[in-house]
Amino acid sequence: MNSHTAAIQRSLPPDDTPHERPTTTSNDSRSDRHLGQAELDEFGARLDELRRRTLADIGEADARYIRRIRLAMRACVVAGRALLFFGWFPPTWILGSLLLGLGKILENMELGHNVMHGQYDWMNDPELSGKTYEWDIDGPSDFWRHTHNHVHHAYTNVMGKDDDIGYGLARLFPDQRWKPHYRWQMWWVSIQALLFQYSVAVQDLRLDKYFKGKPLPDFKQKLRAFWHKVARQSAKDYLFFPLLALAAGASFGAVLAGNALANVIRNLWTFTVIFCGHFTEKAAVFPPSILENESRGHWYLRQLQGSSNMTGGPLFHILTGNLSHQIEHHLFPDLPARRYAALSVEVRKLCEEYGQTYNTGTMAGQFATVVRRLWVYRKSNRELGLPASA
Repeated sequence: MNSHTAAIQRSLPPDDTPHERPTTTSNDSRSDRHLGQAELDEFGARLDELRRRTLADIGEADARYIRRIRLAMRACVVAGRALLFFGWFPPTWILGSLLLGLGKILENMELGHNVMHGQYDWMNDPELSGKTYEWDIDGPSDFWRHTHNHVHHAYTNVMGKDDDIGYGLARLFPDQRWKPHYRWQMWWVSIQALLFQYSVAVQDLRLDKYFKGKPLPDFKQKLRAFWHKVARQSAKDYLFFPLLALAAGASFGAVLAGNALANVIRNLWTFTVIFCGHFTEKAAVFPPSILENESRGHWYLRQLQGSSNMTGGPLFHILTGNLSHQIEHHLFPDLPARRYAALSVEVRKLCEEYGQTYNTGTMAGQFATVVRRLWVYRKSNRELGLPASA
């Protein structure tokens, strides 16, 4: 069992936890049926069995798949960087930037994110170890393993527990306490999207605590790790490769600009996929009280109700890191993501059987509801005629 699996198992309550409690959320756009105790136990047991069956089937096909993804990522990066050495010639500069951006997307989404969940630890490949993998963005991987794997996945969409809700910049739910800076959040979030890797990178620093005069005990150590990773990434993309181009008689500026554009492409894509997976019209948030005596079935139900899927073809799913199946990812975060498409068929049937909303739609449709949330909840609940948030 890898460290992430162990963390998920610790957050997943035992079967005998008392659970006579509400199983629906306050999101009016959902139509979830209340599940009684027996149904909830059965719902959790059937998802457990689905996970066990999938684990038993994992093998060489999964290993071959992730190796091919790694190879495709490397090919895109090498080809993209090579084309940028042709300078400002539009066809090669544009194609080079796009290929490099594609390589960074593959590395970030289908490779890095999923590897760091421990999905391929069973292969015993040092390059695919969830504990040691270091990804190609400015945020240290150890930061992500903590904030994402051990916090976000344990406390998915629980107010005051899950820092991914709005990433400290945006108000997307009426349950969030309104602050004056939310009024201009369309601007802040646009900047966040362009620089999304930095938004992810600083999350584990808990700057909100620092500015309140209550920094984390290891804040200085984390800050050093942050600046070390930023310096290394910036030197690689904005110094080493541009200087290498200059030494080869190519354009320093063309390579620098191509690297910058590739990073922006990756940032915008990652931002869109993540926000569409968590903050759509039918995504629910929960009060901290939901964690009291939370049973295994309730944990599964919370993951389901707080997540959103997107429809698309095989290539689309690969480019999202299969986070287009965000529901299945939150139910089974340590299973190889290539399995989510098949799992989604059975999960959807279970949702129909148990009267639960299976939140899915096109990327354009889901993102439109995210933008609507950002626009609406930039205003206070008082202005919207809603009950005051906690």
